[in-house]
This record gives sequence, C-alpha cells and structure tokens, in this order.
Amino acid sequence: MKNVVERFLKYVKFDTESDEFSETCPSSKKQLNLANELVKELNELNLTDVSVDENGYVMATLPSNSDKDLPFIGFIAHMDTSPDMSGANVNPQIVENYDGNDIVLNDDNNIILSPKDFPSLKDYVGKTLITTDGTTLLGADDKAGIAEIMSAVEFLVNNPDIKHGDIKIAFTPDEEIGRGADLFDVKKFNADFAYTVDGGPIGELEYENFNAAGVTINVNGRNVHPGSAKNKMINSSLIAIEFNSMLPIFDKPEYTDGYEGFYHLIDMKGTVENSSLRYIIRDHDKEKFENKKNLIKDIADFLNKKYGENTVNFELKDQYYNMKEKILPVMHIVDTAKQAMEECNVEPLICPIRGGTDGARLSFMGLPCPNMFTGGHNFHGKYEYICIESMVKAVEVIVKIVQLYSEK
Repeated sequence: MKNVVERFLKYVKFDTESDEFSETCPSSKKQLNLANELVKELNELNLTDVSVDENGYVMATLPSNSDKDLPFIGFIAHMDTSPDMSGANVNPQIVENYDGNDIVLNDDNNIILSPKDFPSLKDYVGKTLITTDGTTLLGADDKAGIAEIMSAVEFLVNNPDIKHGDIKIAFTPDEEIGRGADLFDVKKFNADFAYTVDGGPIGELEYENFNAAGVTINVNGRNVHPGSAKNKMINSSLIAIEFNSMLPIFDKPEYTDGYEGFYHLIDMKGTVENSSLRYIIRDHDKEKFENKKNLIKDIADFLNKKYGENTVNFELKDQYYNMKEKILPVMHIVDTAKQAMEECNVEPLICPIRGGTDGARLSFMGLPCPNMFTGGHNFHGKYEYICIESMVKAVEVIVKIVQLYSEK
C-alpha cells in the first residue's frame, strides 16, 4: 500500500487553505483544484456516480460486488487546510528510521521538532516520519485521510474477492472553518452510516465531541479628552478586559483536558470608543454547555447595569453538538471499527474529541458518522508530522471495516 504515501505527497502540494472571511462555498476557489484532481483519479478507478458540484463536494460510489444485502458504508475526508498557517508551497521532509532525537525542520530559522516539546515523537523510534520544512503546515489534516481513503478504494477495486455493499466516498470543502457539512447532500450520498477519516494518532476512534458555540462581545464606550474625562469617559477596552476577567479563570484551553470544557478568547480589538471580543465555547456535557452560554448573558447583564444599558451587546450562535446521542443507537459502527483495528494489530484509543468534526453535524443530519485516525500529530502548524506506518494501518483498517460488514 505504498500508494498512500505517493498520494499524500501529491495532495499536500495543492494549496487548499480555507478562508473564514469568505461567504462563498468553497470559501477559496483553489480547493476546486484538488477536487478536480480527485474526480480524475476516481474516474480512473472506474467508480460510478463520480461528481463534484458547484460547491466543491466530491462524491463517488464503488458499487456492490455481493449478492448479499450489505450496508452502504461511507468514508469522508476534507480537502481544505487550516487558515491558522499557510498551506502553500508545502515542502514535506521524510525522516527514515527516526532515532528519537531532535529533527531539524529549518536550519536557517532554527526550527526544531523536538521530543522535549512533543514527547509523542518517542513512540515512533525506528519508524518513518513525514514533517514540514518549518515554513508551512503539512496538510495531514486532512489530506492524509483523503490519501488513505483513496488507497483503500484502490485496494478494493484490485481485490474483488473482498465482498462489499456500495462504498460511498465523499471529499468536502471548508471543514477547518466549520462549514464542511453546510451543503453536504446526505440524500445524494445515500450511505447507511459513514466514517470521517480525520483523526490524529494511530488508534484514535471517536464518537463524542464538544457541543460548540461562538460568541462576539461588542462593547460601546464614550471617548472624551482625557484631560476632562472625569465622570464622563467610558473606556470600552477596560470594560472588555473586565468582561474577560469575570469568566472562570481555569475554564480555558490551556488548563483543561478530557471532558473539561472551556471559553477560548480567539480575537480582541479595542479603542476607548468601541471594543470587541470573540470567543468559542466548548463542553461535552449539554447542561454545562448551556450554563456556559448563560454565564455570558449574566456577565453582559451585570456590566450593563453597572455602566448603562447597551454598553455590552453579544451575538451567540450554536455551531454543532455532541454526536454521541446519535451514535449510541447504532453503536455497531463503533464496535466494528474497534474490531477492525484489533484485527489489524492496532490498539483502539476510544476518546472524546476535544474539538469538532464534520461527523458531528452529519450525524445530526441523519448520517451517523464517528471519526477514526489518520496517524498525524500537531495539526495546523509548522510542527505537524505524520508516521507512514500509521497511514498504512489506516488503509488496512478501512479495508477491514468493509470486510467485517460483508461477514455479518
């Protein structure tokens, strides 16, 4: 299955960075370049119903080769890369037989991938890694998932003795900016259930994720010459700081783990006259999630009483919910993936996602969709890397899932 590496190295050369400030879909037209390449490759594999629509969603079907009534299984990955760091001019480096020491990503800028900072590197001694050159992200999130799905499909095409029902494939735009499922046509996809191949280290299997909301706080002040400001000036920047200070100090990403939720300040701007704060709110527990949102309102109400009506306004919008409630009634899809990993000598790591996934929204759209590993680490930045042996195992697990359902 060496093709998985060749595919991955080809796909990361496509600049597919999404644009959170764009209102189009896809948010960046350059994502269509990779979409069109995937359509070409899917046609070369003789899949049916191959298409890319005007919004950049690629879909295809590997038709059933069995007389049995087998489930239609979907596999999904996203084409875009995070706007957190450039995905243009990606120059992957291959580190063979990794020795457990520092990896120099960029000598000129002294950028080092070190096990002192990233202890998980020690798990890959003797393995082959693909890293960045220290100037861009790598794009394993989620071009590794695309490469793994494509390689698994190619293996199934070339091994028709492995029986299966319809295998449904989809590659989506704009997952990194939370819009990957916005225009996903579940009816057209026509799968009974699916897996997003969009996780991290080998063995990850996830069917729980955060409930998520985004909120923008707008603070209105009053600017007066500081020499005559007494009892007149209202400094919106100071009120914004006060607002932030009233949130629980340890409910922040840097202090939380596991099932612990948080408020994450992602942007702030301010003058005396007007200021704004942007947060994301996360919690696995629905009740705690609602309490976190209610606290935003309570703080705004308090500050408006203190400084005057309409001093603080906010816009809060739910983004996605924990897919657990949609997966539990069809838990066989998690159990089968777990069994597939075990039969491929991969230790399943069932854990909650401390983030979101297209699978969460798709689950609420009627397509139950847990998430499985790609093999990558340190997504969205220059320290991103992936283990080739893990990528090969991901391909094997996808094929094994298909096999197991043919035997049920």
